[in-house]
Order: sequence, then C-alpha cells, then structure tokens
Amino acid sequence: MGRLTGGDPSLLRRINSAVVLRALRAADCATLTEVTQVTGLSRPTVEGVVEGLMEAGLVVEQAAEEGTARRQGRPARRYRFRAEAGHLLGLEIGAHRVAALLSDLDGRILGAQAKQVDEKAPADERLDRLRAAVAELLRRTGVARGSLRAVGVGTPGIVEADGTVRLGTALPQWTGLRLGERLSRSFKCPVLVENDANAAAVAEHWKGVATETDDVVFVLAGLSPGAGSLIGGRLHRGFGGAAGEIGALHLLGREVTPETLLSTTDQPLHPLDEQAVAEVFALARKGDQRAEAAVDRFNRRLVHDVAALVLALDPELVVVGGWAAGLDGVLDPLRRELARYCLRPPRVSLSLLGEASITTGALRLALDHVEAELFAVEEAVVAPG
Repeated sequence: MGRLTGGDPSLLRRINSAVVLRALRAADCATLTEVTQVTGLSRPTVEGVVEGLMEAGLVVEQAAEEGTARRQGRPARRYRFRAEAGHLLGLEIGAHRVAALLSDLDGRILGAQAKQVDEKAPADERLDRLRAAVAELLRRTGVARGSLRAVGVGTPGIVEADGTVRLGTALPQWTGLRLGERLSRSFKCPVLVENDANAAAVAEHWKGVATETDDVVFVLAGLSPGAGSLIGGRLHRGFGGAAGEIGALHLLGREVTPETLLSTTDQPLHPLDEQAVAEVFALARKGDQRAEAAVDRFNRRLVHDVAALVLALDPELVVVGGWAAGLDGVLDPLRRELARYCLRPPRVSLSLLGEASITTGALRLALDHVEAELFAVEEAVVAPG
C-alpha cells in the first residue's frame, strides 16, 4: 500500500477531488458548507476542488429558485454533479436481435433501440446492424458520439479480457472474433466486452430482482443455457472466463444433446432453433404426448444443470431469464430439485428486467468503469505530521 507524504501533492489532489465529487454526486445539490461537513475537508480545500471540477465540466453551480433571494436574502451557492457531462452505452449482441441502451453518468436511461437480425447472419452483418442501432439511438436522443465515456457489450460466448471471443458457438463466425477491437473502431472511448449471462447477472443486482442479494446465480435459459454469478456482490468470471457455462454439461453424456431432448420423433430435432422449440412446447400444451415428453426432458436437463451450479456456489437467489423463461413449467421443477439437494435451497425468481437484462448489465459495466476513473485513487495512508 502506498504512503502519502508531503511530496505527493498530485495524489492528495486526486483523493480530495474524488471525495468531493462523490459527495456532490450523492446529493442533488449541495453548498460548500455541506460538502465540507460531509467530507471533513477544510473549506478552502473544498472551494479549490470545486473550482477545478467546474473547469473540468464535471460540476456546475445550481441556479437559485426564483423568488428565493427576495424571501431570504442572498442564498448560499449550491453545486451539483453534471451527469450530462458524458454518456454511456450498453449493447447486446444476440442471435435474433441487437440492442443499445443509452444513459447519462448517473445511469439514468435516456433511450433504447433494438434491431432484428437473422440468426444465420455473418459477423460483419450482425455488427453492422448493431452500429446502425447505435447511430439511430444517438441521432434520436441528440447525443454526440464524442460524448460517450464508455461502452459495455454483452455477447454469447467465453470472452477474454481484451474482448476477444475465445469460444462462441451460438453465433456464426463468433469464435475467435476480436469483438472488442472491432467495436473500438466505432468509438473513441473504452469498450468493455462481457459474456451475456454475466452482464444479465450484474443487471439484476443493479436494477432487478436481486438488488438486496449479493450471492446470486442468473440463468440465461435457452437451447444451450448459460449462467452468470455474483459472489459477495462481485461478478465471478472464473480462471478462464468460463464460469457458468452449464450448457456444456450435456457433453458428459452425448445422448442428452438438445436436439435429442426436444425431439418429438425418432430423429434429432432439426433445425434446432427457438421457433422449432416453441412449437414443441405449444404441442405439449395441447396434450401431445411425445411433445410433453420432450418438454419434460428439456426441463429436467435445465434443472439438473442449474442444480449443479447451485450446489457448487450455494447462492441465496437463482434468477431465471432468457427466452425459455417464458415457457411453461420451468420454475416449479427447479424449486423441487433444489429442495431435494440443497441444505438451504435458494429462492428462485424470474428475471425482473426480461429482455432488457443484457443491455442493462452492459450499461452497468460501462458505468462501473467510468466511476472507477472518477472516484478511485491509489490507496494511501496520510503520514503523521
């Protein structure tokens, strides 16, 4: 841990700036006296920091309400954090759609845009659709591209720290794609790429059903389910970024592939896509016995995959999202199975954010990055005087 001495004025300024900025951001607006009381800094220090933050465009003086001066004399000057000083994007790249979510530096949503895309579309076409969605969103909201401070991206697959998709079987031409690098050509700010289930887990913890829970498993239920997990409120990616890839568990027994599980004939289901699976579920609701058996196999496979992860992590809450969450009979079998095996079964809930979970989580990751830049400084100890 670093040691702050009289020779570290720049570090001291950064610490003071972060402390004051955090205090102003936490309040709608505040006077210098109020900031001094909250931070414990001297008034001259606060005045100097606020002046510097105003020059940087991060703080602005709040105009007094009309009539206040006449009633009370000249009011104290008040200041606020300029959330409009920059903007953030959360992006989703999926099999059937791409989507974008725009916010200010407080995370307040300013607009959203989505575009459909063919599940067989090559990588270039999929990225072009995403860029078009972003351009339309920025144009509609009147936000300049240069105002973006960070972009978060949620994508299927196992993602390296540099944004490369090491393995991505859900989308054509996705394995090995240098996604972070490709998207960075469109933005002059950091681009943060994350697995889609991980992003959704972050979203539910921020604005969804898991806001009061720090140990969470989010299941992105689909043909090949994935999961994201938070341990102690922090995203758990694993050593190779592959934590939660429960969709690979069927490889332990090749006879239980999704194509076999969901077949209503003696042949594997082909083509295996969401529309075909939805038709199987519709037949099951009408009482078709072979379809009912296929749905039961699908549910049992999902339940067992999730149970394996829950037994390993012992979360307080399991959140189920993704398109399969809208199909019948997923939650009750999962609750029963977890009750059989877990000493203290977790709560099981549907996603509160639905299809917005991935873009919301990607946006939160962008916000985390900007907050780290604005507020985080090196750990330091003030040397005794």
